[in-house]
Amino acid sequence: MGLFIKGMAAEIPCPARHIRPFRRLKSAGRGPQAGALRPPPCSRRKIVIKYPGNNTIPAAPSGRSDRKKHAMRTYDAGQFDIAVIGAGHAGIEAALAAARMGMRTLCFTVNMDAIGNMPCNPAIGGTGKGHLVRELDALGGEMARAADKACIQYRLLNRGKGPAVWSLRAQADRRAYQQVMKHTLEQQENLWVKQAEVVAVRTEKGAVSAVVTDTGAEYGVRAAVVATGTHLGGRIVVGEMVKNSGPDGLAAALPLTQSLKDLGLSIRRFKTGTPPRVNARSVDFDKMELQPGDDEGLAFSFQTVTPPKNQAVCWLTYTNEETHRIIRANMDRSPLYDGTIEGVGPRYCPSIETKVERFPDKTRHQLFVEPMGLNTEELYIQGFSSSLPEEVQIQMLHTIPGLEKAEMTRCAYAIEYDCVDPTELEPTLECKKVPGLFGAGQFNGSSGYEEAAVQGFVAGVNAALKLQGKDPLVLRRDQGYIGVLIDDLVTKGTNEPYRMMTSRTEYRLLHRQDNADQRLTPIGYQLGLVSKEQYDRVLAKYAAVDREVNRLEHTGTPPSPELDAFLESRGETGVKNGARLADLLRRPRLTYAELAPFDPERPDLPPAIAQEAEITIKYAGYIGRQLKQVEELKRLEEKKLPQDIDYSSIHGIRLEARQKLAAIRPHNLGQASRVSGVSPADVAVLMVYLKQREGQ
Repeated sequence: MGLFIKGMAAEIPCPARHIRPFRRLKSAGRGPQAGALRPPPCSRRKIVIKYPGNNTIPAAPSGRSDRKKHAMRTYDAGQFDIAVIGAGHAGIEAALAAARMGMRTLCFTVNMDAIGNMPCNPAIGGTGKGHLVRELDALGGEMARAADKACIQYRLLNRGKGPAVWSLRAQADRRAYQQVMKHTLEQQENLWVKQAEVVAVRTEKGAVSAVVTDTGAEYGVRAAVVATGTHLGGRIVVGEMVKNSGPDGLAAALPLTQSLKDLGLSIRRFKTGTPPRVNARSVDFDKMELQPGDDEGLAFSFQTVTPPKNQAVCWLTYTNEETHRIIRANMDRSPLYDGTIEGVGPRYCPSIETKVERFPDKTRHQLFVEPMGLNTEELYIQGFSSSLPEEVQIQMLHTIPGLEKAEMTRCAYAIEYDCVDPTELEPTLECKKVPGLFGAGQFNGSSGYEEAAVQGFVAGVNAALKLQGKDPLVLRRDQGYIGVLIDDLVTKGTNEPYRMMTSRTEYRLLHRQDNADQRLTPIGYQLGLVSKEQYDRVLAKYAAVDREVNRLEHTGTPPSPELDAFLESRGETGVKNGARLADLLRRPRLTYAELAPFDPERPDLPPAIAQEAEITIKYAGYIGRQLKQVEELKRLEEKKLPQDIDYSSIHGIRLEARQKLAAIRPHNLGQASRVSGVSPADVAVLMVYLKQREGQ
């Protein structure tokens, strides 16, 4: 029983015995729902209300809907350079980057207390995501520094694998992180933060000229960044209950969708979800497996001097066959399968009911029980995302070891939201159809705080560079995960919320999280977002790495019984005539630290420099091969494709490729080769075409 949406109508189902006639509200008010018919709690009558800028939504039971429509009266609220719509992880980085580059920047949020909100898991980093945070830090972004101030447990994932996939993850104190980010924005020069809902983006001569709030304030701007997260057209679903809302019960941004459609953008619907929260006082931790943090804390930011301390622990538990039985028995009430939810959900972060349906032979699924912060008893049940009715969620929860008596403080929910087709964006994240309009984060079809943050940074930087008349920032795939993420979105597009993973980059060994400062700090310095002192420290660090690599290549250790015994203990063959230290280090079972007794002249190096030297030597062959691949890619990237090409007139290119190339308009042959539906043969034809065109 409850309110839900099917297609374009709101439907309120209930048992027939509860049907009562509609009552007309006695209200003299002039609100938007004055004089509406109020449906009783259980009625099968259908109510359809057109709300500007969103799909049809249900009438509020206590609302009024017959108010005479009036055009909004606006007033001139001032002139700024850049407006950032949203203050989540994407909006924060966009606003800070633009302001730090000297632009008068205005950042809007639906609630000042929701700046930097973590409506899903209060954690930063993870597999692939930790790389993004490190790269953002190297460029001059804020997320890593805030994480080091607010995170309470650090773990380096994938330690048993190679350094290419080591990924830092930290559990955050949710409120502390929000406070850090809110204060950072409030203190930033050239940045103004306002609580307001942006309902329209206005243009002059096709380019962005202003944004308008729901209170009628019109701010003149020359560029805008849409970083609305899941608020844009937000719709919460829990079983049969459906309501327009952003995450955590915050307001949804509804009219803005229509404004963006009017500008020509192709809007689609995606979906994500979040698990329930429980009170720690009601949890039996003795039935769970303890998950402590690492003994030695590893910071996210390259600028953090004191390693962070672990102040909290997590726990591991599992679903079981009884959990799965309850889920299967209530599948007919799942909004995912009865047609209520229309948006496309994330493949790599499915709901628990999707896991049970997709993997019927699996008897259990792991759940991580994680703290929401140091000053709260709320725990987050990672892996238990659901949109089933609340009472079903409680039944499921109480079948899990340690959670048999758990008090659910917040139920799980699914949320649908509006986003753009990312192939309508340039690699700068500027909309092709609307000059001066940039997109970032979930609006671009991605998922995750980290993916949002790096896009926000790139969008904010490019908005500033555009207004300054400077060349844009376009990160290539060979430069890091950020380049891969954006290239995937704008070139290949996505039909589901995009999540970064280490498997998405073809240059994993070059894109390690430990060397992000070497790869990207020079770019941040050129942008003016990294200080001269920080840049010099990076140069000095890698000069020290080079010196140590050179020393190991030219330093040998003589043969000795101790060396042979050591090698034998590690499963390695002995050396009759001694060996260079670099050659010993290249052996897979030996480490830099273990060779210290046979290296008496070793300098006292910081751990980061020693690690870089070890990786450089141990993986030199693999790194060399990937560098050759990068050079081949660069040759394709250097072959620019004129934007006025008429692909339909090029003979030899297949029809599908012509259509895809004409729609995406790749900037070079490298990007063209990655467009879905474009074959190597099509690329070869393009190369011939370019040579002929150059000859003309």
